[in-house]
Amino acid sequence: MLDGTSYSNAVAAPATLSILAGEPPVRRPEFLVTVADARARRDHLRLRHREFVERQRLFARSDVDEFDADPHTVVLVAVTPDGVVLGGVRLVSHRDPVTGADIGWWSGSRLAVVDARHARGIGAALVRAACAHVESAGALRFDATVQDRQVALFRHLGWDDAGPGPVVGDRAHRRMRWPVGLVRRAVAATKAPLGALLAPLLRQPDGLGPKGFRGDDGAPVPGTDVIAACDAILPSMVERDPEWAGWCSVLVNVNDLTAMGARPVGLLDAVAAPTATHLERIMCGLARAAAAWGVPVLGGHTQLGVPAALAVTALGVTSAPVRAGGGTVGDRVSLIADLGGDWRPGYRDRQWDSTSRRGGDELRGMAEVVGRLRPAAAKDVSMAGLAGTLGMLAEASGTGAELDIAAIPRPAGASMGAWLGCFPGFAMIVADPEPVHTVPAPLTAAPCGRLTAEPGVRFRWPDGTITVALDSGVTGLGAA
Repeated sequence: MLDGTSYSNAVAAPATLSILAGEPPVRRPEFLVTVADARARRDHLRLRHREFVERQRLFARSDVDEFDADPHTVVLVAVTPDGVVLGGVRLVSHRDPVTGADIGWWSGSRLAVVDARHARGIGAALVRAACAHVESAGALRFDATVQDRQVALFRHLGWDDAGPGPVVGDRAHRRMRWPVGLVRRAVAATKAPLGALLAPLLRQPDGLGPKGFRGDDGAPVPGTDVIAACDAILPSMVERDPEWAGWCSVLVNVNDLTAMGARPVGLLDAVAAPTATHLERIMCGLARAAAAWGVPVLGGHTQLGVPAALAVTALGVTSAPVRAGGGTVGDRVSLIADLGGDWRPGYRDRQWDSTSRRGGDELRGMAEVVGRLRPAAAKDVSMAGLAGTLGMLAEASGTGAELDIAAIPRPAGASMGAWLGCFPGFAMIVADPEPVHTVPAPLTAAPCGRLTAEPGVRFRWPDGTITVALDSGVTGLGAA
C-alpha cells in the first residue's frame, strides 16, 4: 500500500463488541507518501547525506547536484502521521535542451530511507508513488539508475532492465526503466479490438474500402470521385455538453475528409435526444459548425424521447484521394496542427479546442491543406492520440514509425504526454519523402519522425535513447 500500512496474513479472531465498548480503534497508517514541502526537502537532504556520503561513501563531500536547484524537480517523501520524514526520492524532469520545454522524460534518483531495519516497505512505496506521480504529470519515459543490489526490488515492482549503468564509488549500477503505458492504454481502449470485430466485413468485395484504402479516415465510393466519412460522438458527451458535441460532429468528419484531400460537399446527421430542448442544443452546435465550414446538412434522421446520441456522415469529392497506407520505409513524418486555443473546459488533457475560436475562412483554409500538399500518406489525429494515429498510418502502409520527441510541435499549455494522447482539434500526420516545414497560418508544421521497417511506434529522445511506445500494429487490420 502507498500509505505504508503493514498487513498480516493471519486471520484475526472476530472482536467482541458491546455498546459500552464503543467503536473499535482505527489503525493509523504508519506513513503516507506526499510531495515534500521545504522542510521535508531539507530532511530528505539530510537522509541522503547520511546514506550516500557518510555510510556508503559514494560521494566525497556532498551528493547535491544541479538538479536539486531545478524548480521542476519534485521530491516525494514518506512521512509519519506526526510529520517525521522516513524516506524520500527525487524526480527530475529532463527538458528540451534547446527550448527548455517539458518533453515527458523523467528520472528518479537519490532514494534514501531511514535505517533499513525500521523501513517497513518505505522504499517500495516511494518507487510506486514515483511511477504514479510522473505518469499523472504526462511522462512518456521514466528512468532510474540503481545499485545492483536493488535491481531485484525494481524488477519485482515491474521495471525493465535497460542495461549496465555507471560505477559510482566502486559500486556497480544498472539502468532501469518503468514501462510507461500511456500510449498502449489509449490504443487498447480505442482501436486494438477493431481487427477482430470488423473481420466479417472483409468477406464482401470492397469491404472496409477498396484495395489500398483499408484503415483510411474516409472511404472512396466505388465508381465515383465521392469520399464518404462517418463518425459518432460519445453518448456521454452528447448528454452533458450538447452544443460542443454538435460542433465536434462536424469537426471530426471534415477532418476525415481533409486527411484524404477531399473537398466537403454535404453532411447527413442521425440525432436523438430525450427532450426537444436537448435536441435544440445539439442542433445549435451542429448548425454553427456546418455554417463555419460552409458544408450544408442535407438531411438525416431525428428522434425524440430516447437517450442522447449523435452520428454524422460527411460526403466529399476528390479525383485523387490521399491514402493513409501510401507511406514507405524512409518517408519523413510531419505533423501539421493548429496550436492555438486551450483545453476544452471539462476535458483537460483529453480534448484540445482551437477550432471553436476560428473564423470560417481559417477553418476552410485548414481543410484544404492536405489536398494542396498531396503527401504520399496522411491521417487525421483521432482519439487514439498522435502516437496511436501514427501507428495506424504505419500499419496501413506496412511499416513501423519513429517519433523524434523533441521535434514534435505542441501548444505551450499541454504536457507532451497529454498532447500525444489527446484529441487535438485539428492535427494531421503526413508521410512523404519530403518533410513539411511551411503551411499557411494559423497552422504549424514540422518534420518529427520517419517510417521504419520495424513494426510499431518508437520514441527517439534527445540523448539518443529509443523507447517502445507500441510494439506492433494498432488495429490488427494490417496493411491496406
